[in-house]
Amino acid sequence: MSHRITITAKVNGETVTRDVEPRQSLVDFLREELELTGSHVGCEHGVCGACTVRMDGQIVRGCLTLAVQANGAEVETVEGLSESGEIADLQDAFLRLNAIQCGFCSPGMLITAAELLQRNPAPDRTQIREFIAGNYCRCTGYQTIVDAIEAVAAERQGSDQGGA
Repeated sequence: MSHRITITAKVNGETVTRDVEPRQSLVDFLREELELTGSHVGCEHGVCGACTVRMDGQIVRGCLTLAVQANGAEVETVEGLSESGEIADLQDAFLRLNAIQCGFCSPGMLITAAELLQRNPAPDRTQIREFIAGNYCRCTGYQTIVDAIEAVAAERQGSDQGGA
């Protein structure tokens, strides 16, 4: 008989309470219990970045974070960031500049890019490459992803300067 633990978390702005297995990963909880399938299960070792989500304002690897660790936390997935419009310009640039091919890495890449631009609104190409280095992409060769992030940074800087 397995022992389940009750957790309550705010996921994409909605409070959810569920009984979970103590060893259930956060990404499996999001996908299986809440049907939020944007975050993917890739390597299950925290190195590919496909499972990246935001917890209490910081990006985390959903495969290495247990669901019980999210008890009392605020979790944001790519679905929530998309619905809020926070990553709309990144999504548009990824699409426009062909930075999405198979789409498997895209949710984690978008969340990571949002984190980078929050920390550093005007990164250069080397800084972009270093920040996304923990997110694997087998399709693009990263060039178009870097292009898209760089374009959004420039667009945001232009709109910020235009409003000042």
